[in-house]
Amino acid sequence: MDFTIVKLLFDFGLLILIWMVQLIIYPGFKHYQKEDLIKWHRVYALRITLIVMPLMIGQLLINVASIYMIFSFYSLISLILVVLVWLSTFMQFVPMHSCISDGIFDSTLINRLVHLNWLRTFLWTTIFLFGLLGYFIQL
Repeated sequence: MDFTIVKLLFDFGLLILIWMVQLIIYPGFKHYQKEDLIKWHRVYALRITLIVMPLMIGQLLINVASIYMIFSFYSLISLILVVLVWLSTFMQFVPMHSCISDGIFDSTLINRLVHLNWLRTFLWTTIFLFGLLGYFIQL
């Protein structure tokens, strides 16, 4: 299978996932009572990690490999965008999710989660569209 197609598959998987999180999952947190959200969130966090981490790791590895195999402005920008998603995820979102699982949250944190997630939604959308553009014009 073509390297670029594999990259697009990872990018597309994360694109669909982030839009589901942004439009359905995070806003849905607002409809739970605090105790119920704490219980559900612990299950949710484990399950979503089993889906997200292989995709994120695959996306990162493909972008790092791309730098070595076909170094270009395109591959550098792609890697920078992926690193920005990783930074946002582990510096902003993992701590917020830990607070929810630990029961240290209120509606402000849930609203912040939804609001800040637009950054990751934008980044993963850009990564996919940039990859699609690269595929069609062979950057």
